[in-house]
Amino acid sequence: MIETIGWTIPDWLEAQRVSSSDEGLARIIAQVATFSKDDVAFITIASEEFLKAQWQQLQAIPRAKELPLYGVPFAPKDNIDVAGLPTTVACPAFKYEPTKDAVIVQILKAAGAIPICKTNLDQFATGLVGTRSPYGAVPSALNSEYCSGGSSSGSSNVVARGLAPFSLGTDTAGSGRVPAMHNNLIGLKPSRGAFSATGVVPACRELDCVSVFAQNLRDAKTVFDIAAKYDPVDSYSRPLPDIMLPSFGPKPKLAIPDVPQWFSDTENAPLWEKAVEEFKAAGVELVPSDFTPMYKLGACLYMGPWVAERYTVVRNLIESDPDAMDPTVRTIIQLANKFSAADQFDWEHLRRDLVREIETKFADVDGFLVPTAPLSPRIKDVQADPIKLNSKQGTYTNFVNFADMAALAIPAGFRQDGMPFGVTIVGRKHTDYALLDIAQKVLKTKERCLGNLGKKSVVGITDVVV
Repeated sequence: MIETIGWTIPDWLEAQRVSSSDEGLARIIAQVATFSKDDVAFITIASEEFLKAQWQQLQAIPRAKELPLYGVPFAPKDNIDVAGLPTTVACPAFKYEPTKDAVIVQILKAAGAIPICKTNLDQFATGLVGTRSPYGAVPSALNSEYCSGGSSSGSSNVVARGLAPFSLGTDTAGSGRVPAMHNNLIGLKPSRGAFSATGVVPACRELDCVSVFAQNLRDAKTVFDIAAKYDPVDSYSRPLPDIMLPSFGPKPKLAIPDVPQWFSDTENAPLWEKAVEEFKAAGVELVPSDFTPMYKLGACLYMGPWVAERYTVVRNLIESDPDAMDPTVRTIIQLANKFSAADQFDWEHLRRDLVREIETKFADVDGFLVPTAPLSPRIKDVQADPIKLNSKQGTYTNFVNFADMAALAIPAGFRQDGMPFGVTIVGRKHTDYALLDIAQKVLKTKERCLGNLGKKSVVGITDVVV
């Protein structure tokens, strides 16, 4: 194992800044040389020629070593364009060669970061399980029998294995949070519009968020600080407020589900109760509440006509060559055909009514604390019941983007079978830093093992003011 496996952003920065240009490039090439084309976490692995070209672009920037991500590798999901690497969205028939980087990739490269691969995903970012890809079902980094979660399956897996210090996913219904739980990571889903989506193949454009996976809060915050920039080309981009709320104060108040839904699972409930006590010990007031409005809102995402937004992306393919698509993904997206234009308005009115109900009912709390997902499924179980099981995994995630909220998934212990559990802190739009602050209060003394490595990593932020 080479020494860079498991490095965080500061580890990479420290080494790259004291190295010569040739040494810095060689370090990245050596890291990528450990990747295997047979590894289902990857769809495309950067060639040495590609890495050299990226490095030359970086060296052309004046005072490059002062950049906040100088020489730090990262792993974009394969629905995010990187010029010189194909974009497939896990569908070979959809594959194209982008000539420009997605704007968020441009921003990270301008800060010194180096893209090193394109990661696997549930096809067309449709799924929370990581099994809907012709490139293979991506397992959890901690147990190969279990799902990595999706749709950002590969992006979470490679960070959990220490192959990149951070990665980019996308999150429409929970794809930046559920994989964080199954791989024992931080999953930062920013406020809608905080990260540019220009150059990202959409799922549902009005809901999509590029997300970040990292080993710890500090690294997730570093990427957010750099990447959260208004993009006038992206019609869904929104500028952040001039002053972001840094904290909810000394006694944050979060609503929690009064009767959590676990379906058939028996191991996650005790870990949830332990997490609740840890939040209380950290000074967080928790208010058991009826989450029915959130469950109803989340159910709209796939029961309602929003699947038609996905249809607009794949219209040509699904109408000309439907067999080129994953059967489960195709079945879900074809549901768009049963809705009329009038149905869209009926469902949108329902969505707005539910959002207003949530805003009114929970006006006196700062946000919410929920299990990231109710289940920790094996790959074989998902393959046996691909739609219903996937739907259950969105119980605590589907409502978030519909309600225009930010979310932060964090680790919360291990089950008896060795799989990790996680919880998610949810807040109103532009409370991203306040969510990091709560997480820091809870995680600041914790360590955790990286998947498959046994290395210890401090999860919290050290001496960082948000």
